[in-house]
Amino acid sequence: MANAPTGPDFSKGVAFVGGEYVPVEEARIPLLDWGFLRSDANQDTISVWKGLIFRFDDHLARFKRNINRLRMVPPYDDDARRAIVLKCLRLTGFHDAYVQIIMTRGRPPVGVRDPRLAINQFYVFCIPYMWVATPEKQAEGLHLIVSNIQRIPPTSVDPTVKHYHWLDFEMGLFEAFDRGGETVVLTDGAGNVTEGPGFNIFAVIGGSLITPDVGVLDGITRRTVFELCEETNLKHSEELLAVDDLRSADEVFLSTTAGGIIPITTIDGAKVADGKPGPVTWRLRDLYWTKREAGWHGTPVDYGDEGPKP
Repeated sequence: MANAPTGPDFSKGVAFVGGEYVPVEEARIPLLDWGFLRSDANQDTISVWKGLIFRFDDHLARFKRNINRLRMVPPYDDDARRAIVLKCLRLTGFHDAYVQIIMTRGRPPVGVRDPRLAINQFYVFCIPYMWVATPEKQAEGLHLIVSNIQRIPPTSVDPTVKHYHWLDFEMGLFEAFDRGGETVVLTDGAGNVTEGPGFNIFAVIGGSLITPDVGVLDGITRRTVFELCEETNLKHSEELLAVDDLRSADEVFLSTTAGGIIPITTIDGAKVADGKPGPVTWRLRDLYWTKREAGWHGTPVDYGDEGPKP
């Protein structure tokens, strides 16, 4: 008897490219897409934990806001984009997943440089959940380097558009690794910190939580931290955060889709306070994961029969 035909292997992830679902390792975008050639793109990264999509509507709303700001014309409407994400999750069966939705400028006719003539493209990929730092590493805290590299000014590129202008971050990471660090935060050129590659930063100073208000992404996890502060009556503010104040803070942590709330215990080789994750950080971190696992801001995924069981 002939072997039964088998479908695509989505065990490592799936991508939606050119209107089709393909194994993520096989996904390709056209070489001439301006998303690649010019970093002319917008993305939103969504996390799924235990079969619950976290703040799905908030991510989709921010994505829509930003493609409108970039004057992109999406080939799929809101409902279709939602359905494509859900289809990706069903095909993989991933209950803990990292999903990215992407709009690129696409490309205009060859030889034309008018972005109005480009046909915009929508892509998605879904892979197993990724961590900025493993839970084991989080128990120790990360070593952060404050880079000498300035973040792209918000007057040049709007940081609230989740774009791929990451060369400043990439060079900052090289600097961090060269200096014995594990991650990096960039500055604004005036002595204040901004953000790091894929995360916002927070400092506990005198019992209050402070995070930069200029030159940063309005992160979904950042927004979640504010809600947890309200719930726990923790005073918090968005304001300029000087490098010196960050270094002398009682606690420092970062917020990211890829891991939630992650402690920083060393900055530029020096301990933050006693060099251990602090009580405010742990309280917010534990509350974040406890509430997520209980369904807070979660959209359940109906996996149906399309994907493997967890």
